[in-house]
Amino acid sequence: MLREIYRDPVYDGATDPVVVIEPGGGWWMFYTQRRATHPDPGPGVSWVHGSRIGVARSRDGVDWHYAGTLEPDGGGLGLTAGPPPADVDRTHWAPEVVFDGTGWRMYLTEIDGVPDRWPGHARTIVAYRSSDLVSWHRLGPLDLASDRVIDAGVARGPDARWRLWYKDEASESITRVAVSDDLESWSDGGIAIDGRPHEGPSAFELDGRWWMIVDEWRGMGVFVSDDTVHWVRQGGPDDVVLGAGAVPGRGFGHHGAPVRDGDTLWYYFFAQPATTPDAGGGGAAAADVEARRCAVYRVRLRVDAGRLVCEAESSH
Repeated sequence: MLREIYRDPVYDGATDPVVVIEPGGGWWMFYTQRRATHPDPGPGVSWVHGSRIGVARSRDGVDWHYAGTLEPDGGGLGLTAGPPPADVDRTHWAPEVVFDGTGWRMYLTEIDGVPDRWPGHARTIVAYRSSDLVSWHRLGPLDLASDRVIDAGVARGPDARWRLWYKDEASESITRVAVSDDLESWSDGGIAIDGRPHEGPSAFELDGRWWMIVDEWRGMGVFVSDDTVHWVRQGGPDDVVLGAGAVPGRGFGHHGAPVRDGDTLWYYFFAQPATTPDAGGGGAAAADVEARRCAVYRVRLRVDAGRLVCEAESSH
């Protein structure tokens, strides 16, 4: 059985984790700090809004300690120790962090205010740059297919072009892609993955092929490609990994990202161990505080007979 890797000590709502390893060997986790246990988050789905980006650090990717939140400052965001302000005026979701060869880039979902419902609020993906993972200079929002875009996932494909996959809620919550040669200017690459609604795309190379994992709120759909342009689903339309029974509790695996540690590729993701059936597949409808709590887990990714599999690490 999977064991918990991390819990957010402030609101116990660590979601959408992305982990990177700096050249010196230190591990960094950036995540959406959902306000699961906030005493008065507001009505409706306010508790999944008003979030900061939490940061945790580790020496080995297993034992993590909370480092603070990325707080807005004059030029972007800066790591600040301790909890975030109790009252906030904006929402930050789903950080994507990649190394561009000389420094770090972050692609962050931003929403003005603290919405208490899903419709009627623009969502944008904003680019940042950093040399140290601590201070982030704001470059600005990306011009993507709509104003309802979230959950960036970025990788450089076999053609040396950068691709940014994202959920477009204005296109029935499928994955679209933008393409860039330099991470500065982006062009629309159209639809990457359609069909069943989903979110949280992340793409990576493993065993000579490219793979994409998406969150379908009932487990994770897997797609495979030879060129990061044309994608084919692994298995049938209902096949998933990290579905019911594969993670602790009654929930499913949700939005995560891979990190390569030598020859091992880990996939960090979150789940809501105490979720209830009425919370919905994504868990956001949970009314009970216990059902809102989230934990981060990880699995080892490997390819077996042409299929991507998720393998729990040994407990020795």
